[in-house]
Amino acid sequence: MENSHTPNLVSPDTKTPPVAAKRNLTNGHITNGAERAGSEPVDPTALSKALKDMEDAGRMRERTPGASPSRKRQRVYGDRFIPNREGQDLQASFSLLHDDASPATPSKAKKRTPHGELHFQKTEEANRTFSTLLRSELFDTTIPQPTPPSLSPDLTSTHSTTINDPSRSRTPPTNLSSSSLPASLTPSTPHKNLFTYMSPRHHTNISGHPTPSRTPQSRHGPNLNARSDLYSLSPVRFDSQRLLLSPRKAPRAVSKVPFKVLDAPDLADDFYLNLVDWGGSNILGVGLGSCVYMWNSTSGRVTKLCELQDDIVTSVSWIQRGTHVSIGTNKGLVQIWDAEKQRRLRTMTGHTARVGALAWNDHILTSGSRDRLIFHRDVRQPDQYLRKLVGHKQEICGLRWNTEDGQLASGGNDNKLMVWDKLSETPLWKFSEHTAAVKAIAWSPHQHNLLASGGGTADRRIKFWNTSTGTCIQELDTGSQVCNLAWSKNSNELVSTHGYSQNQIVVWKYPSMTQVASLTGHTYRVLYLAMSPDGQTVVTGAGDETLRFWKCFGKRERDGVGGEGAGARMERWGVIR
Repeated sequence: MENSHTPNLVSPDTKTPPVAAKRNLTNGHITNGAERAGSEPVDPTALSKALKDMEDAGRMRERTPGASPSRKRQRVYGDRFIPNREGQDLQASFSLLHDDASPATPSKAKKRTPHGELHFQKTEEANRTFSTLLRSELFDTTIPQPTPPSLSPDLTSTHSTTINDPSRSRTPPTNLSSSSLPASLTPSTPHKNLFTYMSPRHHTNISGHPTPSRTPQSRHGPNLNARSDLYSLSPVRFDSQRLLLSPRKAPRAVSKVPFKVLDAPDLADDFYLNLVDWGGSNILGVGLGSCVYMWNSTSGRVTKLCELQDDIVTSVSWIQRGTHVSIGTNKGLVQIWDAEKQRRLRTMTGHTARVGALAWNDHILTSGSRDRLIFHRDVRQPDQYLRKLVGHKQEICGLRWNTEDGQLASGGNDNKLMVWDKLSETPLWKFSEHTAAVKAIAWSPHQHNLLASGGGTADRRIKFWNTSTGTCIQELDTGSQVCNLAWSKNSNELVSTHGYSQNQIVVWKYPSMTQVASLTGHTYRVLYLAMSPDGQTVVTGAGDETLRFWKCFGKRERDGVGGEGAGARMERWGVIR
């Protein structure tokens, strides 16, 4: 009965061109077109079953054999990850490359002269101005304008301020109805004549009635306002004219190429060490393996200061004024050397693990170790240490003194940032907002009680603290591991160095935190940073065993600062063998 109501399926008529041999879905043997012309009607049940078998076979081909595929988990590198130079993981290296592959030495085609860099910055500024002008002309006040928020630090605020990207559109709240929105924000069909230049139609007069599109003759005389759009000969509105005619500060050109590159064999790729420091005598100290070398920036000569026996250098720090340099070792010792006479003055004990952080405050030398302790040492006294600070739960990797206000900032692998007042054994503030190790610490030389700190791989944020009130006044997500921070001595700017994945050096304008320049070239994370005494040059070191010198900042307004005399006295050193 079912077959009697089912129409018979016949093969195509003879107008269809002959085809090659095909497989019959009902009986499985191969027939040609002539044989099919007189064939029996096809069983619909068998046809449906055959079509279902073909669909199942197609799905099996599309599927990956075995279990259902799961999304590959992205590899996350912690702060302790140290790449292997001998057997490098090519897959990991490829995933960490920059979009342009971040060549160690930029090609000639990509090099920009200072004039070309300045032209590039002017072009970017012109594009931003044009975009703002076009948005203002087309939409006026009918949509929210993407103006960046005010980022001036509010020292009295008690909450953190997150910097939002002004280029991203803001999603309006969904709980607001169209009736509650102002008339200027309500979507409406635009006028057909879009490019007619006349007075806006949505303004109202005193009586509450809309102003007509054309100004009629009145008994009070014509409208003599020279700034009225009715009498403007410009195709843009008066507000746009004022935007175009406003004076703009010329952009500062920052060279994207280091002016000097030095080889630094055995420079450790360890996030928790501090092996590079530039002293006030204009001498750069670098710890390489078990040795400490000094580079005279005036003469360009390199001198070997010392070589430790059965020990490794883990930190180097110069005193603010003078030629004394302190060296922390892997065995927990702290040595003080006279760099001018190349003589060791004393060795201090107390730590039971490596000393990865050192900081000077006049005659007070502070050391932080993997044993979680901080020691204040008075180098004028015979005692090994003056105070012992206990607060961190893991290794100390960052120490910075604010010599003007007498405050010490310490950062550790326990994700804590602590502020200590003078030689007190109790921390003044404990900040726990970072979610990774805090190594990058810098005090502002332009504003009292302003501290900047940066977090590691899992945090990636730069935070600014008011240490007089204990509040976070501003923060910024940089998108990569923050390894170092340093304020400019000559302008209200700061420089940060980063790790995965771009290994870049970024110059920021404070407090707007807009990027002045982003410098790339290192192929490993930029773990070390130091600034010259004149504040114009920064040197960066990385696990790629190179030191790169960048001209980032301008000259100081006043002269007579820099310690040239000490550098001249040390110029007579011999060249390393």
